[in-house]
Amino acid sequence: MQCPRCASTHIRKNGKKASKQNYICVQCSRQFIDAYDLQGYSEEIKRECLEMYVNGLGFRAIERLKNVHYTTVITWVKKTGKILPNLPEGDEIPEVTQVDELETFVGKKNKIWL
Repeated sequence: MQCPRCASTHIRKNGKKASKQNYICVQCSRQFIDAYDLQGYSEEIKRECLEMYVNGLGFRAIERLKNVHYTTVITWVKKTGKILPNLPEGDEIPEVTQVDELETFVGKKNKIWL
């Protein structure tokens, strides 16, 4: 293990912070937590979650299947969306359009009170 500031290997344990081992560098007095404790989800899990989203699965369904919080999946989708190139706007009007089925029923429900 090395100090992130000076790359020294002369370090000591320095208590715990948020139930993670805290270390201190003897040479530069920098306090830090071991980098291995800060790892998140693997790239394979991220890719699988993004594929599920692209294939039409909802965020909460992905959460139930992969045990990854839905806001984490939303963050991954936003980051990936920023990386993708912007497509030029086309002047063509599509012949076939998909509309959400719930949109067509808004305001048309009969309110029956028993």
